[in-house]
Amino acid sequence: MSEAMISAQASAEWVAERLRDMIVKGDLPPGARIVERRISADLNVSRTPVREALKLLRADGLIEISMHRGAQVTRYTEKEAEDLFDLISVIEGLAAERLARRLTGQTLRRLERLHARMLDEYAAGDASAYFDMNTEIHDTIVDEAGNPVLAESHRRVMVRARRGRFMAILDADRWRQAVEEHEAVMAAFRARDVQSAGEIWRTHLRRTGETVAHVLREAGN
Repeated sequence: MSEAMISAQASAEWVAERLRDMIVKGDLPPGARIVERRISADLNVSRTPVREALKLLRADGLIEISMHRGAQVTRYTEKEAEDLFDLISVIEGLAAERLARRLTGQTLRRLERLHARMLDEYAAGDASAYFDMNTEIHDTIVDEAGNPVLAESHRRVMVRARRGRFMAILDADRWRQAVEEHEAVMAAFRARDVQSAGEIWRTHLRRTGETVAHVLREAGN
């Protein structure tokens, strides 16, 4: 692959990542149109990487592209949230068990640092920064579980589910409860308690899914 092709691909992936973040955090809500010209101007890139980025987002299931309406953010339904988090609770629960069994001091220290930073963002009430740190914790647990097939499955399903996780922390009671669950799983990791780590994390993800479904139900989606 030529240097020019690599650069074009990198630009498209960068634009796609920026748009994913906007979709996840509600800056581009369900049903919103994504206008190539506007995105190109906002991100200071040509329309070519924007066009390629939209193809990546369509493959992720985050947008729909039609001849008449162009690109639009897909709707996120209550049923989709329930189905996604049913699966995610199984995947991440297994990852937490495997990690607790093989946890090294180095990985635990990394999780401790991420956890402390997440608590700081929670105390500051910064939902966006909290979400970014929270996401890194979830991804670290999966990545360090030592199962690349599990990690790849998680990556694929989380592309669609992340905006649901962001919805969940906008509920103050669920946000507080989620922080308590993170504290509990850290205690399980410190104790290398395999069973507790899995149970806590499965419950954590199921409750998140229930909250997302409730938010969507209340919104009438």
